[in-house]
Amino acid sequence: MREELKFMGKIVIKTPEQIDGIRKSSKLAAQALDFAEQFVRPGVNTEFIDDKIDEFVRSHGAISATKGYNGYPKSSCISLNDVICHGIPSKTTVLKEGDILNIDVTTILDGYYGDTSRMFTVGEITEEADRLIETTLHCLDLGIEQVKPGNRFGNIGFVINRYAKAKGYSVVYEFCGHGVGVDFHEEPQVDHASRRNSGPEMRPGMIFTIEPMINQGKPKAVIDRNDGWTARTIDKRLSAQFEHTILVTQTGYEVLTDIHNDYPIT
Repeated sequence: MREELKFMGKIVIKTPEQIDGIRKSSKLAAQALDFAEQFVRPGVNTEFIDDKIDEFVRSHGAISATKGYNGYPKSSCISLNDVICHGIPSKTTVLKEGDILNIDVTTILDGYYGDTSRMFTVGEITEEADRLIETTLHCLDLGIEQVKPGNRFGNIGFVINRYAKAKGYSVVYEFCGHGVGVDFHEEPQVDHASRRNSGPEMRPGMIFTIEPMINQGKPKAVIDRNDGWTARTIDKRLSAQFEHTILVTQTGYEVLTDIHNDYPIT
């Protein structure tokens, strides 16, 4: 959310009890995205999808972290096409053939936070949109591969930015990943475009998100003046994003929001 660039304080090293709680919340957030997929169809409005996500999360004993957060009105962020992030679900935003969208869910389960997002497609999409989505997912994968004790956070953004630029895309720099788990937004700030070997060292027990936002055109975002949240590309070109919550282990990483075994525990 908007406060991702305003952290204060130290990076929290989570205890085993906290890690267990964050792991459970993270898995629930990922399950909510799987549940939402069935509703991503032409003619469906995004408020309906948000309502279904809210029902699912509450039925599992959790609540949404976004609803009421600094006045944000909904239980998820649903960002279509040229919306980079923080798209507010509404009855008037109706999915149509060829749309691409990111759904972002953060759950609070027993006081612990889990945060994840991924891209969805509506019917047949263009080759350009498909390439953007594929590149963005690979950017996330490259960032995750950098997670290990002793490495520096700047290397996450370094490899993401290098790859995205090589593919002809730009990396949004106005929003970032962040520590998460015992609060919604914690230290560290995880930039997706940064200098090699910059930033704090990773240590076992740190938990944070990596959530690259990759644009077809220029990297800059424009915030909607009416709602104060919706961030769009300045040139109206497409944007894509994927996000996982990741734990630094003793030897590598565990992707806490991975419920499909896409990532090994290292």
